[in-house]
Amino acid sequence: MKKITTAFMGLGVALATLMLGGCTPKNITYVQDFEEDVVIRDTQRTAIRIQPEDKLSIIVHSKDPELAALFNLPVVANNTRNIQGVNGSGSIQRTYASSDGMSSYTVSAQGTIEFPVLGTLHIAGMTRNELSAFIKGELMGRDLVKDPTVVVEFLNSGVSILGEVRSPGRYDMNRDNITVLEAIALAGDLTIQGKRENVKVMREDTEGNVHVYVIDLTKGKQIMSSPGYYLKQNDVIYVEPTNYKKRETTVNGNSALAASFWISAASLLTSIAVLVVNLTKK
Repeated sequence: MKKITTAFMGLGVALATLMLGGCTPKNITYVQDFEEDVVIRDTQRTAIRIQPEDKLSIIVHSKDPELAALFNLPVVANNTRNIQGVNGSGSIQRTYASSDGMSSYTVSAQGTIEFPVLGTLHIAGMTRNELSAFIKGELMGRDLVKDPTVVVEFLNSGVSILGEVRSPGRYDMNRDNITVLEAIALAGDLTIQGKRENVKVMREDTEGNVHVYVIDLTKGKQIMSSPGYYLKQNDVIYVEPTNYKKRETTVNGNSALAASFWISAASLLTSIAVLVVNLTKK
């Protein structure tokens, strides 16, 4: 009798442990290792550099508009591009027009563009500011324009955000430096079922190799030291779902974790225990 009672007590303790384990709070707090007035030296901030297949808007301005027009591509009807993200309530759409309605330059596989009058220019590896200064120098050095102002903008520099975020989709990079945290904010933050400790940034280099950087959003110092902290054009961010979310894809996948399941199991064991005790008394 004593052994039976002890056995059922052990089962009760195990059930209680499992019930408490199923209710353990998720680790959803970001940058837990940061305290007030912490100073982290930023050594990775670099501007986006031009690479093959980038689309660029390059516009030359001068006091003489007719002269400047010789170095600009023809004006076209609104050259627009759509970037769409989807959330639980439907879809959101952002439309961007190319600068001043100008045609765009597409960087070739060799890293070059064909620029009016100047001809073939190798520009891969340059930043926007470097390319602007380079073209300005060429125009002045060849005595083509005395007072040029050259404005360079990226037209297809975006990142894709997938997985457990509120609004997955492709988002525009509207400046030279954007971090993985800022990109996630654009997507409406992670859902409650997104793994903060295992966010992946996938990046393809110019040779076609894909690099994967795993970032733990709960550790601020690890975030900022990762090569994936500052994003580059066409990076893909993937937020993995929690195991609970994964089990939702199967029939009754999380039923064993529900409180009602364990209450029913405990009730069944109690009934069995009472039955066994009554039988032993007879």
